[in-house]
Amino acid sequence: MNLFKYYLKEIQKEVLKNKNIIKALTKEDFKNIILEKPPENFNFDFSSNIALVLGKKNNTNPREIAEKIKNILLKKITDFSEVEIAGPGFINIKLSNKSWIKNINFILKNKKKYGSYNKNKKYNIEFVSANPTGPLHVGHCRGAVFGDVISNLLLFTGNKVTKEFYVNDYGNQINIFSESVFYRLREIKFNEKFPFDKKLYPGNYIIDIAKEILKKNSNLSLNNYSKIKNKLTRESINQSMKLIKSDLNSLGVKHDKFFYESDIVNKNLINKSLKKLKQKKIVIEGYLTPPKGEDNYEWKKTKKLIFKSTLYGDDSDRSLQKDDKSWTYFANDLAYHSNKVERKYDYLINILGADHTGYIKRITAAVKAISDNKTELFCKVCQLVKLFKNGEPFKMSKRLGDFISISELLNEVNRDSIRFMMLNRSNDVEIEFDFKKVLEKNKDNPVFYVQYCYARINSLFRTAKVDIKKNVKINEKDFNPNQFERKLLRKIIEWPKIIERASNELEPHRLTFYLYDLSTIFHSYWSEGNKTDEFKFIINGKINKNLSFSIFQLITNILERGMSILGVSLPKQM
Repeated sequence: MNLFKYYLKEIQKEVLKNKNIIKALTKEDFKNIILEKPPENFNFDFSSNIALVLGKKNNTNPREIAEKIKNILLKKITDFSEVEIAGPGFINIKLSNKSWIKNINFILKNKKKYGSYNKNKKYNIEFVSANPTGPLHVGHCRGAVFGDVISNLLLFTGNKVTKEFYVNDYGNQINIFSESVFYRLREIKFNEKFPFDKKLYPGNYIIDIAKEILKKNSNLSLNNYSKIKNKLTRESINQSMKLIKSDLNSLGVKHDKFFYESDIVNKNLINKSLKKLKQKKIVIEGYLTPPKGEDNYEWKKTKKLIFKSTLYGDDSDRSLQKDDKSWTYFANDLAYHSNKVERKYDYLINILGADHTGYIKRITAAVKAISDNKTELFCKVCQLVKLFKNGEPFKMSKRLGDFISISELLNEVNRDSIRFMMLNRSNDVEIEFDFKKVLEKNKDNPVFYVQYCYARINSLFRTAKVDIKKNVKINEKDFNPNQFERKLLRKIIEWPKIIERASNELEPHRLTFYLYDLSTIFHSYWSEGNKTDEFKFIINGKINKNLSFSIFQLITNILERGMSILGVSLPKQM
């Protein structure tokens, strides 16, 4: 149960009933009214801007409106024990002890489902989609974790999710990759020197791929590359995808579907997807204007197929063909998204790298055109990861082979730290990943601090010899929260709100922030218990308060749900 949504509806319902007191009220007037957590210096559970919004609608001083609303709420909503007007007209609300007990017992009874809800939509989430030319590097890591956690979050909120990887196994970079493997095979078999003067992939991982291919194809003829090109390309891609899947598995990431770009070509999907768009005259034969900043005499005017993406919000129309009439990369991507639309998803989500920002408008326009505006596409861009070790930054280059691979990163720090830290900033902000920081065991290491909270609570229950899963029920006699317990309760009731916002806005970093804040309050409580008898959890081997027992149960439940969504473990002992 999201108490913020529940009580906001109750407030709106009661105020709407009193149109004679507050005039000119419709449901539309409540559009911008919110119920949120008040600032820390106010000792209240909720705060609303309702009087400010309605005061503007009624052309009345918000504090006058607030006084009327205050009287209505105190009279009509028995769950509210205190209502206060603050500042220009904010209304602060405190729940009664009876309502707190009711809500705590409800959460305890439904703790496994607490925060979830049945959204029941069908999502396709495409993420990672790295070129299959070698193992994944740290830059791919962030998108992999981000996409995986969004998938977990949407599953938690009752949706159906397909996690998809688009395998770009067609084009010039694949030819270069295959030829690189060919020369490494000759190096291994004939002791020939690898031609570093060619534009090939020189990384040592190409040697590993070549060795794996030789194990299964010891009699492979290496006299003429063109004769074995097709077979070698397939084998090279298969070996590269094994490396990629292994890296993803080490991160705890598993895709449901791998879609190969070569299928677009082999199954003629581009022409099939363009047929309907041509009929609607969204794809036409024509000429594009010269690109901005390019002199006309340097630009060749060529008639080609054009997608009229400006009809769907793009900055310019897009060419589907190159000058030689071959398909552009965008044409392939249009066909791929047409295939996804045909699979009847409610929403498509693309997780993109930092260099794909300029691509969003055209592919969004394509999905709108293909689906007749029935399928919505969300594109989320993951900014760069800056990796530091011993105070020195690492530079990454897949072509040169001096990148830091995910497997190398996992040799330095554990999966839990990587997953949590990759989400410890919003996806549109660069991350500085410091090896030293993620190995520290203190408050500055967020994943450790959250895990330590869980371990500490479990240690309390072991010391008291009480089953942490034991069913309890709180009564009025038990409800006597101290300042830390009240802070924890107020944080606990935020959980469904955090889940809903993170899910709706595709912002999983909200979970890491929330879990860290919740853990911080608990650790502060623990520290005070070591200093003062008033705040001790256990006295004479027994848990001091039933309320504490319940609150700690709720915390562990939220930590279990939250860290499960993040794909991070929760050790009971540290």
